[in-house]
Amino acid sequence: MKIRISITTFLFMLMAFISCKKEIYSFGSLQAPSGLGLNAVVSGADSNNPNGSGSGEVTISITAANAIKYKIDFGDGTSQIVPTGNVVYKYSTPGTNVYTITVNAIGTGGSISTITKEVTVFTAFTIPTDIVQDLTNGSSQVWITDAGAVGHVGVGPAGTFSPDYYAATPNSRAACQYDDEITFSKDANGNISMSINNMGQSFLIAASTSFYGQSGGDGCYTVTLSGAKQLTFMNATSGSTSAVSTGIQFMVPGNGLINFGTGGNTYEILAITPTTLYLRNIGIDGNAWYQKLKVK
Repeated sequence: MKIRISITTFLFMLMAFISCKKEIYSFGSLQAPSGLGLNAVVSGADSNNPNGSGSGEVTISITAANAIKYKIDFGDGTSQIVPTGNVVYKYSTPGTNVYTITVNAIGTGGSISTITKEVTVFTAFTIPTDIVQDLTNGSSQVWITDAGAVGHVGVGPAGTFSPDYYAATPNSRAACQYDDEITFSKDANGNISMSINNMGQSFLIAASTSFYGQSGGDGCYTVTLSGAKQLTFMNATSGSTSAVSTGIQFMVPGNGLINFGTGGNTYEILAITPTTLYLRNIGIDGNAWYQKLKVK
């Protein structure tokens, strides 16, 4: 009986010893990825469009030895883990932006090699089709000041969306504000450009005259406006609501002048129909300026 108990105890202790023995695992040698290379090609980039045609797509190609996967930070707040070194990524922020692409090539045991590359990408904003149609009539359309409308020129505080300070009565402004012809045109890629014939002079508010290389108060000044300017459209940044605005704005390159100069270059489309256009612009004086146009 005593012998049986002792053998049982011995066997129990032996089993406990075996069960407590740790497993030993082998991961093999740790190899950090080597020869890491990164190439990024912007879709549609050529000598005329060095930052791409506007799709926002970039083809990313990564090469490395001993890499089992890649973590890509696209530089716009988005990252992705991919098993191979080839991926096409679409940037969505409108306009021309510079992004830093960072790639972590991951090897065995979590070893990492890193490479970065800067890429400049133009992403075209998708302009609502009704605004494209109304502005350009499908191809090209000429606009003039709606001189007979109340508030065809107006000004108010930047915090509201109406000309609370002043709204012009019909045909009450300087003659140079009434002879400008503003042409909006659409190209084959859906881009919209604008050209202006100001008949040699444009009206400038007093606060903006030095911005246009002039001096003096409110009045008509000789301002050269030549050539078509491609407009950059985007969602409005004013905080407006659908009750007072279309929610779309555009930027005019160069001096930014449309019809009359305020020193600003960004115009929010408050309202548009096939024959009327109502714009809001923050001037260099900090006020909101308004203008009403109509089809010629």
